[in-house]
Amino acid sequence: MKRIALASLLAAGTLAAALSVDAKPFTYTLPDETAAFAPGPNLDVVQGNCGACHSADYIKTQPRGPAFSKAFWQAEVTKMIKVYGAPIDEKDIPKIVDYLAATY
Repeated sequence: MKRIALASLLAAGTLAAALSVDAKPFTYTLPDETAAFAPGPNLDVVQGNCGACHSADYIKTQPRGPAFSKAFWQAEVTKMIKVYGAPIDEKDIPKIVDYLAATY
């Protein structure tokens, strides 16, 4: 039993060594951001908070209309903070909600 375990470990080590020899760094360049947040009051607050994780394109593709009122955006911002751990200052929450409700 010990011989089988030792043989398995040696085979795994040999395979890992063989695979790592061919490993080469891979680099790539991301395209420049071409979208922009819509102008409006508190844009700087939204860029500073939301733009850390979300692109302007992502925010612009969110649903629009009467159902996406202040209450909807308040719930979304609260979710970002409580569920995803977004480090948003309490004083910025109403500014973000107002911007999103007015712009999107």
